Amino acid sequence: MIAEVLSDVTTRMGKAVEVAKEDFATVRTGRANPQMFQKILVNYYGTPTPLDQLASLNNTEARTIIVSPYDKTALKDIEQAIRDVPNLGANPTNDGTIVRVTLPELTQERRKEYVKIVRTKGEDAKVAVRNIRRKGKDDLDALKSEVGDDDVARAEKELEQVTKTHIDAIDEALKRKETELLEI
Repeated sequence: MIAEVLSDVTTRMGKAVEVAKEDFATVRTGRANPQMFQKILVNYYGTPTPLDQLASLNNTEARTIIVSPYDKTALKDIEQAIRDVPNLGANPTNDGTIVRVTLPELTQERRKEYVKIVRTKGEDAKVAVRNIRRKGKDDLDALKSEVGDDDVARAEKELEQVTKTHIDAIDEALKRKETELLEI
């Protein structure tokens, strides 16, 4: 029973860390990266569809991404969806077959703004991990009558260690992203 609770908590915390890393990847740095376009939804025939399902993304130059749609009729919708993304600052151009997205050079002020955004996302991820810990602790407390106080106390110590490991992983990813953002 205790092992199941700890296994579930570890799995869920691992997923929270992965989501945090994916969120960090969506914040742009000085270089163009196809992952920045991962969460863009395009209004495709009235249905919000992820951009990576509608087109291939290629990084041709340091600050340029080429979006090649599988369906050429979706060009205008893709261009509009990219233009509507907040905090991207991109100006896509459509030549009839592809969409070329050139990202402007980041100013120092804009870099600091992005660091704040990334820190907020990191804090949200830590809150998610702590909520998972709280739920795991409640589940362990519910098992006290079945397995005894000593086993639950040991499991809670292990739970704290697992939580610390995952919080440290988020902090490490956050530190890497901040360094990447501030790099000129």
